[in-house]
Amino acid sequence: MKWGHKVPLSNLITTDNPILNMTTDVNLTEQLKRHFGFDKFKGDQEAIIRNVLAGNDTFVLMPTGGGKSLCYQLPSLIMDGTAIVISPLIALMKNQVDVINGMSEEEGMAHYLNSSLNKAAIDQVKADIMAGKTKLLYVAPESLNKDDNVEFLKSVKISFYAVDEAHCISEWGHDFRPEYRNIRPTIQRIGVAPVIALTATATDKVRSDIKKSLGIVDAKEFKSSFNRQNLYYEVRPKTKEIDKQIIKFVKQNPGKSGIIYCLSRKKVEELAAVLEANEIKAKAYHAGLDSATRNTTQDDFLMERIDIIVATIAFGMGIDKPDVRFVIHYDIPKSLEGYYQETGRAGRDGGEGKCITFYAYKDLQKLEKFMENKPVAEQDIGRQLLQETAAYAESSVCRRKMLLHYFGEEYNKENCGNCDNCLHPKKKIEGRDILLIVLEAVAALKENFRSEYVIDFVKGRPTEDIVSHHHDELEEFGSGEDENEKLWNPVIRQALIAGYIKKDVENYGLLKLTAAGKRFMKNPQSFLIVEDAEFSDDEEEEGGEGLGSALDPELYAMLRDLRKEMSKKLKVPPYVIFQDPSLEQMATMYPISLEELQNIQGVGAGKAKRYGTEFCKLIKRYCDEKEIVRPEELRVRTVAKRSMDKVKIIQNIDRQVPLNEIAASLGLDFEQLLENIETIVYSGTKLNIDYFLEEEMDDDLVDDIYDYFSESETDDLAAAMEELGDEADEDQVRLVRVKFLSEMAN
Repeated sequence: MKWGHKVPLSNLITTDNPILNMTTDVNLTEQLKRHFGFDKFKGDQEAIIRNVLAGNDTFVLMPTGGGKSLCYQLPSLIMDGTAIVISPLIALMKNQVDVINGMSEEEGMAHYLNSSLNKAAIDQVKADIMAGKTKLLYVAPESLNKDDNVEFLKSVKISFYAVDEAHCISEWGHDFRPEYRNIRPTIQRIGVAPVIALTATATDKVRSDIKKSLGIVDAKEFKSSFNRQNLYYEVRPKTKEIDKQIIKFVKQNPGKSGIIYCLSRKKVEELAAVLEANEIKAKAYHAGLDSATRNTTQDDFLMERIDIIVATIAFGMGIDKPDVRFVIHYDIPKSLEGYYQETGRAGRDGGEGKCITFYAYKDLQKLEKFMENKPVAEQDIGRQLLQETAAYAESSVCRRKMLLHYFGEEYNKENCGNCDNCLHPKKKIEGRDILLIVLEAVAALKENFRSEYVIDFVKGRPTEDIVSHHHDELEEFGSGEDENEKLWNPVIRQALIAGYIKKDVENYGLLKLTAAGKRFMKNPQSFLIVEDAEFSDDEEEEGGEGLGSALDPELYAMLRDLRKEMSKKLKVPPYVIFQDPSLEQMATMYPISLEELQNIQGVGAGKAKRYGTEFCKLIKRYCDEKEIVRPEELRVRTVAKRSMDKVKIIQNIDRQVPLNEIAASLGLDFEQLLENIETIVYSGTKLNIDYFLEEEMDDDLVDDIYDYFSESETDDLAAAMEELGDEADEDQVRLVRVKFLSEMAN
């Protein structure tokens, strides 16, 4: 199919006013079929295109997968001149330019102008534009603002400007780019033409910010529904077993395309290496890699030579792959806007799309710490965005309802049937009285404070802010001090969704009463709520995937009895054979071979060989008698630094290098080295650290600690410290415990 690079206006227009009549006289469905091969438009596409053709400023809020790019691509092909598309990523430009040029027999229909081009390529782009061939020119904001490009574009007939990923303009957007703020002044320099701004995610605050910055406050708005029915949302607690969970999930979805987002480049590379070691076709993608590597990885993903991309948020903007079947967030995102856009890359074809996020409160604390060196205003914005993300992760309310509410859209179904909270709903409890307390507090505080301040106020906490405002003197101060502490956040969140309170758009986060809230205060009604899910600070210390609940108590008791018998026979304390966490995992995973036993926490090859045979026989006999179907066990192969460190530690100890020197050479502190040594020894490898103990510790003290562990029923450090009193410090006790375990167990 051949495109004409210019559609003669005489073919499209019937009166002397081309702009006005374009909206009515162009057969857009015919043009759509001719250029793109589609029979009909999606959603608001046709209305948006007609508004652009009419020469009007346009604002488009359309979720990922809704077909935003067509809204500027089609009018650019119909209108006279060249459309300037301002886009943030070179990868995005290349992707879209390739698509456009691939649909036309003529060269140069679309071009990009950015730092990746050499002088000859730039000259060719400019020649095609001047010859009238180029209908679409993609530029990064940095390239647009360059003086020589401004001078060149002044001589070009501009049909309109399209600002893609427009949320980058706003400090409240999830990808704020300061250079986007210069777009309007640059447009004024080049030559004014209509502007279409497009974004997949924008709250009311961000939308208002974009329009002000681009000078299009009167633009006609087109806002599509944010509800992606086919996407399944789930939040899981982030535990030490996270890598194993991800590998298990990927292997249960063989051949499916997926994206796994991590916040740091280091984690991206580590996780990609672990996936590859476990025979999963995966590659890392982040901004620190050279452009050739990034382009190859992106092409491999699009061409399905690999299944999984492990990436920072540098990957995905504008990537047009319709069949991504899952998006996993290894770390909680910095904002709900970022989360929505990233999850929106799943299931763009309307098919299956699973969105799984791992959440630990510690991650939020890390993200807050990263903000400490930023300007105060930026820190404030960042913390508020993080609070919204935490609210989403911790809430037991329908996740779809919460997401849509965040973007100003109501979702009236009680149960969406496609998120973890709706598939496993919590019991509702009455929250009328506590809501009334909140509403009265908001009123007493003159609707001028955020939720955390309101909670401190109703709980009666005399914080510095509250005292300085004299709010501790108000009658309502402390009115909720007897109520359940855990209910305040869920009540406020659910009152926002129900429309009893709202957050001020201009002064982000201030709680305001709505008309419905004022009516509730006069005539309180039943208000059923669900408590938040609890994410313990110790979540990472629990053995992953609910081992406690899956544990087989009968088998666990039998394993403990076997350990006791062996300890008497071998004359060693029971913990020397296997520790309790190891027995708990055995009673959960049912290992029946020495190879499977090595998948159990704290069981290395040496320990499995020395003690494991009897345990495996017992477990096999038990499974046969009880007709237990064992869970399919997954051996996660680890890679990289951690394993290499252990090898180096063993080699250095064999060479009798002082432990503090080993720690320094590996970039570890002494505490970290000790943890590594303990892991090595508990897994069944023998280490001889006598040379270090002889140099650093009194012989009698070593003997006393050694004797304690010989007679003790537990290797618990706290119990040892209590028994030994002030004789030894913690490091000394741990070192002698290593000596004892090496000699007695390994």
